Amino acid sequence: MPKPPESSEPAAAPETSGPDGRSAHLRRVDEFFQISARGTTFARESRGGLVTFFTMAYILVLNPIILGGAQDVNGDVLDFGQLVTVTALVAAMMTVLMGVTANLPLALAAGLGLNAMVAYQIAPLMTWPEAMGLVVLEGILICVLAATGLREAVMHAIPLQLKQAISVGIGLFIAFIGFINAGFATRIPGEEGSVPVELGTGGQLAGWPVFVFTLGVLLTLALLARRVKGAILLSIVAMTVLAVVIHALADIDDSEWGLTVPEVPAQLVAAPDFGLVGAFSLFGAIGQVSIITVVLLVFTLFLTDFFDTMGTAVGVTNKAGLLDEQGRVPRLGRLLFVDGLATVAGGAASASSNTSYVESAAGVGEGARTGFANLVTGGLFVLALFFAPLAAVVPSQAAAPALVAVGFLMMTQVSRVDWAHYDLAIPAFVTIAVMPFTYSITNGIGAGFIAYVVVKVVVGKAREVHWLLWATSALFVVYFAINPIEQLLGVR
Repeated sequence: MPKPPESSEPAAAPETSGPDGRSAHLRRVDEFFQISARGTTFARESRGGLVTFFTMAYILVLNPIILGGAQDVNGDVLDFGQLVTVTALVAAMMTVLMGVTANLPLALAAGLGLNAMVAYQIAPLMTWPEAMGLVVLEGILICVLAATGLREAVMHAIPLQLKQAISVGIGLFIAFIGFINAGFATRIPGEEGSVPVELGTGGQLAGWPVFVFTLGVLLTLALLARRVKGAILLSIVAMTVLAVVIHALADIDDSEWGLTVPEVPAQLVAAPDFGLVGAFSLFGAIGQVSIITVVLLVFTLFLTDFFDTMGTAVGVTNKAGLLDEQGRVPRLGRLLFVDGLATVAGGAASASSNTSYVESAAGVGEGARTGFANLVTGGLFVLALFFAPLAAVVPSQAAAPALVAVGFLMMTQVSRVDWAHYDLAIPAFVTIAVMPFTYSITNGIGAGFIAYVVVKVVVGKAREVHWLLWATSALFVVYFAINPIEQLLGVR
């Protein structure tokens, strides 16, 4: 039968779905983020992004408290509302950029420890714009090293055994963060002969907030043991609802909950204030303090930021099963460059240095494996610009169980360390132990590097140490000895 002329046939409709029933748009997104290729789904990625946001949403409150609670050399303080805005803004931008460029479930926000250094060590020596200018300078330095490949080369030079130890140490560290943030473990005021931390308050668990956390840990672990999909997110939601109910019915002082009180706010929407964006002076600090002081301050910021990111990147991607056979992080160059841009953006917006967040491991524990999860996390930070009061409803006692659960999941990697060979086992142990005990990823990495070099030399295997590890260990010696060096140089 002859075929009708083409002009008599209607134009073919564009393909809207494939054999799997998904639209062409979804298939393109899947291919771009390699969602199916990495054995995950849109639902898992979305849950992972939600969990990551909830476990790090505390930064929307904590960063303004830290930066807003300090004065610069002139006695000026930063506006709390403006700090909330820039904290959410930079976190949203950089988290999305990381997801789109590096395709990794690694969220970014203002770095704890780094913001405290800016607030209490740098700002008292100069004005706020000048202090934030040093953060921008540090970020530019990180970007240059990332662009030249030197930062990536350092990460590749780390032995796989040490990378595994870094993951385990981070697991213990974030579990410890969970216990501390929830009040399950507390710091003891300095008394000679006392232990540094204790159970609850006065050695006892007391109060409804700690009850919420304890129940949340049990619920999360039980759901994980049952292999329930969305276990971590379900626990966060359930404990938040319980906390809201308890706070409404029980006679509890708001201070018992910590930074975030679980109550429905009277005002759900608040207009963002971008007044701090661009309020920095790139070289103004040089006129306020000596050039030696500027160099040492930038060096300390740089070293902390550099290796904190390195440890987080290795730990989170290792937990996600994304490291290759040599223990290398995929798209590492892009990851490191975006992290450097985040530092620049944080300083330029007066939000302090932004860096990769170890809490991203909570999202990985929920199934996140690609940068699509970052779109969800970043989108929630965008919403937080306008719904900051609502974002503060989730108390740390409801989110912290996720950190404990992920600490367990990351701890399972300890079996990959070769404990039979002391030249590897000793540096691994030092790395794992120092992170939680000093409350710092950077300290753990530095101590582990130094131990690795020293032990290799002692056992006659100095040739096995990569020259970059020699150089990095030397920098860490300076990092740990920065106080006597400053005294020797007469730096204030």
